[in-house]
Amino acid sequence: MRDFLKATVVLGLAVMLSALWVEPGKAASAAEIDADAGATMQKFYGRVNGGHDLARRAAGILVFPSVVKAGIGIGGEYGEGVLLVGNRPAAYYNTISASIGFQFGAQARSVVIMFMTPQSLESFQRKQGWKGGVDGSVAIVTLGVGGAVDTNTISKPVIGFILDNKGLMYNLTLEGSKISRIDR
Repeated sequence: MRDFLKATVVLGLAVMLSALWVEPGKAASAAEIDADAGATMQKFYGRVNGGHDLARRAAGILVFPSVVKAGIGIGGEYGEGVLLVGNRPAAYYNTISASIGFQFGAQARSVVIMFMTPQSLESFQRKQGWKGGVDGSVAIVTLGVGGAVDTNTISKPVIGFILDNKGLMYNLTLEGSKISRIDR
């Protein structure tokens, strides 16, 4: 039984690492990230009533088109994205986190973080490695009646949306995710 447990843990780590492995030659280019971010924002606008208005009011929008999470017991997630300021790419970032606990499998999701005040955007841009829940709290937005955004949440300086293929996910968190600037 002990050998089976060891083999399962080793296999799980191998699966997780292979899912998260990004070879330097296969890293997304700035143009690819920009195109994927544009498609993600179109998906966002289609699923969130008032999404266009929120985006217009935001000082900056950080878009991670695909954040892949994988694990067996021990897990991790990774994604690359772009910070849009004035609807133009300002810088590129990655997000990474690790977790321990009951988990099995892999999933991909999109993450949209809106900095609703110039101060929250400036604070984010000053940090070398911004950590959700430590350097800033990200209020995950939930949808109310008719798919409208919960107005209590949008009064926060930093708000986040997590989308999967089915729509807006509201029971997840970005706490513990480290976001760092990358060169593209």
